[in-house]
Amino acid sequence: MIRLFAALFAALLMAGCASSLPPAPLKAATPDYKYLIGAGDSLNISVWRNPELSATVPVRPDGKITAPLVEDMVAIGKNPTELAREMEAKLKKYIQDPVVTIVVQGFVGPTSEQVRIVGQAARPAALNYKQDMTVLDAMISVGGITEFAAGNRAVLIRATEANKAYNIRLHDLLKRGDVTANVELRPGDVIIIPESWF
Repeated sequence: MIRLFAALFAALLMAGCASSLPPAPLKAATPDYKYLIGAGDSLNISVWRNPELSATVPVRPDGKITAPLVEDMVAIGKNPTELAREMEAKLKKYIQDPVVTIVVQGFVGPTSEQVRIVGQAARPAALNYKQDMTVLDAMISVGGITEFAAGNRAVLIRATEANKAYNIRLHDLLKRGDVTANVELRPGDVIIIPESWF
């Protein structure tokens, strides 16, 4: 977490000279992306032929869940299929050949799965990442940029690339309709929008 704050601070310093940063790559999404469960998610757990063991449970702030016959199982950081297989292993003590299906409802996800927009966004926010999410999608969700934003000096910090910084051209995308400035995002990306100097 400290490394992320250090990278964000460095990016703010670089935002003044964002033109020296490389442009963000247009393509970034990976086809094998799997959602990771986070605190605050709601999980619908279905145990085939055992409706009394099926339930909808929240993922607690400590990252664990409690379901019928399964107490304090760590859910955070796992995809639903992995968690279902672990739950099947626990339930084998009580029922023969359990088949568990887990569906995530009310997505929150861990911070590593969110896209955060800070600075001169109309409504800075942390957004849940969605496959093939783009900068335009993120900016629509936060209401665009303020009148004081230096949109073309915005910086994208990519956590999956050791916090590498890229320049993104938000003003060109949002005010001029330049779709070549629309780039794909990855889970954990941070968009920093600096204030204009004049």
